[in-house]
Amino acid sequence: MTAQPPMVAIRDLGRSDYGCTWQAMRDFTQDRHDQTGDEIWVVEHEPVFTLGQAGDPLHVLDAGTIPVVPTDRGGQVTYHGPGQLVLYVLLDLRRAGLGVRQLVAILEQTVIDTLNVQGIHAERTCGAPGVYIEGRKLAALGVRIRRGCSYHGLAINIDMDLSPFKLINPCGYVGLEVTQLCDWLAGWDLSRAAGEFSTTLRRLLRQASIGSRAMTTENSD
Repeated sequence: MTAQPPMVAIRDLGRSDYGCTWQAMRDFTQDRHDQTGDEIWVVEHEPVFTLGQAGDPLHVLDAGTIPVVPTDRGGQVTYHGPGQLVLYVLLDLRRAGLGVRQLVAILEQTVIDTLNVQGIHAERTCGAPGVYIEGRKLAALGVRIRRGCSYHGLAINIDMDLSPFKLINPCGYVGLEVTQLCDWLAGWDLSRAAGEFSTTLRRLLRQASIGSRAMTTENSD
C-alpha cells in the first residue's frame, strides 16, 4: 500500500513586509531537513515591485515612491500590494515526487479550479505563465528551487488598487492588462479568498504527490 503524504500546513501571516517574508522563506528552506513539514504561507504585502532573478529593470517604467526589490524567483517584474492574496509554497519537491513544471501547473490549476466552481472561466495562456480571464491577467506566479525545495509562489489580485501595474510592463509584457477577482465575483473578501484558494492548493498538491508515489511504487514492482 502506498504511504500517504502528510498534509501541507497552512500558515496565515497576515500583512507582512516583503523583504522580511522573503528572508524567512530562504531561512526556512535553508534550515529544513528530511522531516520538515511542507507549508503554504498566506500573505498580503505592503506596496512593492519585485523583479525576478533574470528580470529586466527596463520593465519598471516609473516606480515612483514604490520600492523595487530584486529577488531570486523566476519571472520578470510584478506588483504586490494590499488586497492581493499571495500564497507561498514551501515544498520538498523530491519528497513529493514533483518537478518544477508540475508545481507551476498546480499553482495555475488552483486558480482555475477554484473559480470554475463559482462559474468563472479562467485559463492559461501559452508561453505566458499565470492565469487569465478574457485575456486579462488575474494571477502571477514565480518560484525558486533550492536543495530540491520550492519557495515563492502565487499572487492573485482580489480587491486592490490596480493602478501601480500601469507603472510596469507586468511580467515583462508591454501593454498587458490585469484584472481582479472583485470585478468578476461578488462577496469574496481577502479572508474568504485565502481560505478557498489555499484549500484548493493543498488538495491539488496532495493529489499530485499521491499520484507520483503510486507511479513510483508501480515502476519498482
